[in-house]
Amino acid sequence: MNRADMRQREIRIDTGGVRLDGTLSIPENASGMVVFAHGSGSSRHSPRNTFVARVLNEGGLATLLFDLLTQPEEAEDMYTAALRFNIGLLAERLVGAADWLRRRDDTQALDVGYFGASTGGGAALVAAAERPQFIGAVVSRGGRPDLAGASLLRVRAPTLLIVGGNDTPVIAMNREALAQLRTATKRLEIVPGATHLFEEPGALERVAQLARDWFLQYLGARSRSARAA
Repeated sequence: MNRADMRQREIRIDTGGVRLDGTLSIPENASGMVVFAHGSGSSRHSPRNTFVARVLNEGGLATLLFDLLTQPEEAEDMYTAALRFNIGLLAERLVGAADWLRRRDDTQALDVGYFGASTGGGAALVAAAERPQFIGAVVSRGGRPDLAGASLLRVRAPTLLIVGGNDTPVIAMNREALAQLRTATKRLEIVPGATHLFEEPGALERVAQLARDWFLQYLGARSRSARAA
C-alpha cells in the first residue's frame, strides 16, 4: 500500500475523566479498525505493536495505538507496578476508545477489533465482553487471557490467541482461557520456537500475518456492510 493513501494523525481521547494520547492511522477504503492494548510497562510506542500495526495498515486495516495510562499514572506505575495489572481500569479505557471511534465521522462505519499483548490481552477480552454489539474480533499476542476472569464467558467476538511455542507457562494459561471462552469462533495458534516477546527471526512477522488475516476475515465483511447500508 502506498503510504500516501493513508491518513495518520496524533489524537487525544477523552474518556473517564482523563485524556489519553494516541496515533490513528486510516488507510483508504479501510476494511475495519483495530485498537491496540499494549502490555505491562509499555506504551503506544511499543516496537512490537507498531510493527504489527504497520502490517495491518498495509493489509487495509485502520489502527489506533494509544496510551492506556496518563503520564502521571505511568510515572506512578514505574515504581509500584500497580496499574499495569488493573485489568478493570485498562478495559474501561479500551471501551472508551471504541466508543470514541464510534462517534467520529471518519471511523464510525468501521467495525472494531482489539489486539492485546501480555496483560493487554486480558483487558481486550474484558472490553470485548462489554461491547458485544460492535466488537467484531479479538487477537491476543503472548497474552494473559486468564486475567479476563468471568468475562471470558461473555465474549462473543471471534477470538484468536497467539502464543510462542517456548512460552510454556503462558501456553497453559491460554489453553485454560480458550476452554472457558463461549464464543462460537475461537482458536489457539502456537508459533513454533518463539518465546514470550517473539524476538526470534520471523516470529513477529508470523504474528502480524495471523492477526491481519483474522481481522480481515471477521472485520472486513461487517465494515463493508455498514458502509453500504
